[in-house]
Amino acid sequence: MSIQIDPVIGMIILLATTVFLVIAIELKELVKAAIALGIGSALLASVFYILDAPYAAVFELSVAAGLVTILLLSAISMIDKEEAQ
Repeated sequence: MSIQIDPVIGMIILLATTVFLVIAIELKELVKAAIALGIGSALLASVFYILDAPYAAVFELSVAAGLVTILLLSAISMIDKEEAQ
């Protein structure tokens, strides 16, 4: 069950993945960095699916883009509350 896409679209997805992950590394605001990491992970999951690795794509989407992003955002919200007091 391989999906056929135009190579230009594939390169655009890879470039967007790289851009979002570099943005996640470079941002100083933690909430925006966590959101950029989630978007980059979701794009990486689409790359896995295009490369005919659906199990890796589902794992990446559910764990990295979903669970890790939610855990990071909840930890950041806890830290911000403690700093405000």
